[in-house]
Amino acid sequence: MRLARRTFLLAVAGSAALSCSRVPADAKEGGAAAPSAAAAAARRLLGRHADQVSFHPLPGATDAFRVDGRRGHVSVAGTSPAVQLAGLRRYLKDVAHANVSWAGEQLDLPDHLPAPPRPLTGRANVPHRFVLNDTNDGYTGAYHDWAYWERELDVLALHGFNEVLVYVGADALYHRVLSQFGYSDRELREWIPAPAHQPWWLLQNMAGPVGGPVSARLLAARARLGRRIADRVRELGMKPVLPGYYGTVPPGFAERNAGAHVVEQGNWYGYRRPDWLDPRGPHFARVAAAFYRAQQEMFGPAELFKMDLLHEGGKPGDVPVPDAARGVEKALRAAHPEALWVILGWRHNPPKEIVNAVDKDRMLVVDGISDHYPTVTDRDADWDGTPYAFGSIWNFGGHTTLGANTRDWAELYERWRTKPGGALRGTALLPEAADNNPAAFDLFSELAWREGPLDLKTWFDDWSVARYGRRDAEAVAAWDVLRRTAYGTTRADGWGEGADGLFGARPSLTAQSAAKWSPKQLRYDAAEFEKALTHLLAVRPALRRSSAYRRDLLDVARQALSNRSRAMLPRIKEAFEAGDAATLARLTGAWLSLMDLMEKLLATDARHLLGTWVADARAWGADDAERDRLAYDQLSLVTSWGTRAGADAGLRDYANREWSGLVGGLYRKRWATFFTELRAALDERRAPRAIDWFALEDAWIRTPGTLRTRATGSTYKVAGQVRDRLREG
Repeated sequence: MRLARRTFLLAVAGSAALSCSRVPADAKEGGAAAPSAAAAAARRLLGRHADQVSFHPLPGATDAFRVDGRRGHVSVAGTSPAVQLAGLRRYLKDVAHANVSWAGEQLDLPDHLPAPPRPLTGRANVPHRFVLNDTNDGYTGAYHDWAYWERELDVLALHGFNEVLVYVGADALYHRVLSQFGYSDRELREWIPAPAHQPWWLLQNMAGPVGGPVSARLLAARARLGRRIADRVRELGMKPVLPGYYGTVPPGFAERNAGAHVVEQGNWYGYRRPDWLDPRGPHFARVAAAFYRAQQEMFGPAELFKMDLLHEGGKPGDVPVPDAARGVEKALRAAHPEALWVILGWRHNPPKEIVNAVDKDRMLVVDGISDHYPTVTDRDADWDGTPYAFGSIWNFGGHTTLGANTRDWAELYERWRTKPGGALRGTALLPEAADNNPAAFDLFSELAWREGPLDLKTWFDDWSVARYGRRDAEAVAAWDVLRRTAYGTTRADGWGEGADGLFGARPSLTAQSAAKWSPKQLRYDAAEFEKALTHLLAVRPALRRSSAYRRDLLDVARQALSNRSRAMLPRIKEAFEAGDAATLARLTGAWLSLMDLMEKLLATDARHLLGTWVADARAWGADDAERDRLAYDQLSLVTSWGTRAGADAGLRDYANREWSGLVGGLYRKRWATFFTELRAALDERRAPRAIDWFALEDAWIRTPGTLRTRATGSTYKVAGQVRDRLREG
């Protein structure tokens, strides 16, 4: 996206709040018929075929849709625009055999849309269908513009979600509020991290200095974009989930506000945490009132507010936790009497001393580890009956690993939902980065619209038909392999995501994962997984034209290459320890050539280009200095994470991903440097010398060289080369 266009889009983003829920198809604006919100979204998603679909309101207290009609005239009724779009998705999948996802689409539709053979009906089995992780704005991309968000929201509505986390613009909100409590403009802009790192600031984990100071221009632009996102969420009949206030303040609050009680929060992985203002006192009440007042002015009305009290090691100090929870709730109720407090279910959060101190009926726990740990067996008991949403985090840091614990979804969700007296009230789609793993995205989104047992074999068969447009024996076979391997894992081994590849690890002969907290071994049979690549390459040519097919082919080919790194590294270690220089040279050369092949594959897809991601960040800067700061903010997040202390504490490569520019850039540079040192150590009969990896990484982040911003080559052709190379062994 060119800077001028992005600036224009952001400049016009400050619109007033639009209709919250039902928008009739015959709505009028300025005397002319205006399309309903669902019709407008359908037009954006389907183009001219949307003219053959009409949308109508459907009365009812429970979200439901009905689809019927005749050839070329499809009628969709639903209780809100988003629910109408969920009905449209059901039609596209079951009747038109089409697919729109956040990672590829297939819309090979006939000139006249087919009629449903019988009415299609659907009813939500839970009221809460929450989407997006707190970390989403960092790991997915902090510098997306309105064009991105407009499509993302359309796709989320199409998939039946009704509660969307909106964090964009919270930086401007905090700046506006805290300037009323003794802080200067400069102090606040130095305390607020640059956008890529802001999610952890909002979680009270860190403040500054990565990428800062933020500029006043950047704050204003993000506030406009955040308002536009929140308005569109409401227009589509969904609800924005905004950050609530639970005590975050910069250093020195008590000195500026006499009598305030502040608890210092110490450090989080090498970063200083923001201070915590005691929620029991009048100072907290005043800051919270100013926060909610300014928030409504800036972003419009909301009913749900996300707050994670004492997240990941927060320290209550001398403040009783139950009293703190009551203070946070009291301030929220004073501003929004009917508000719902949304809190993350993560590790030991929330503790019973929080949920038992507040009105449980007005709290929703979005559980991030429903499918992660086998020890999680009774969420009703864990949270004493607090309503919760069944959730999944299938990637951490935005890892590009393919797969999910879908067997747990099929086994646990319906059982927990139908448990007599149970408190399950929703679903929560919470990967730490979006726009990946499209099969998991579609399957999880359907949980809230199903009744009865989920047969995964049938689901994946049907998915392949809609994903590619026609039934194809090779496509069905490919997805059956994937169902049994990458999507056939369970939480029995204590993991919720797939193992990342070793190409992205800091080099070591004993590396077991790239990220510190990722699985240390592959969770399925790699040789069995590779069969999916052969099947996908054999899909008939007429079904290979869509971005959906190309995305899946790339994902499978990339994953197969990535898995091979785990088989190769032990052989390299063995050759080095045996002093076999010739074998070491051959194996390390083969390792680097696999990385080169992966780089070539990734470069065929525009959504796998690191250069585009960095260009997005630079486009928000007003001058070269700001552009450089924002690029560093974006790049550091997926590499060193920012500072040496943070990297050394384990954050480095937490967000590793196999993208063009990373694999062929930093990752290859690290491994080539390491292999050169290993060969030198053998030649000179000495131990390998230590390498200052952070220095190498930081230098590369600041000067990465030319990064590709346009895709090149054929995904199909290179995927075939991957298959042939893997067959060579």
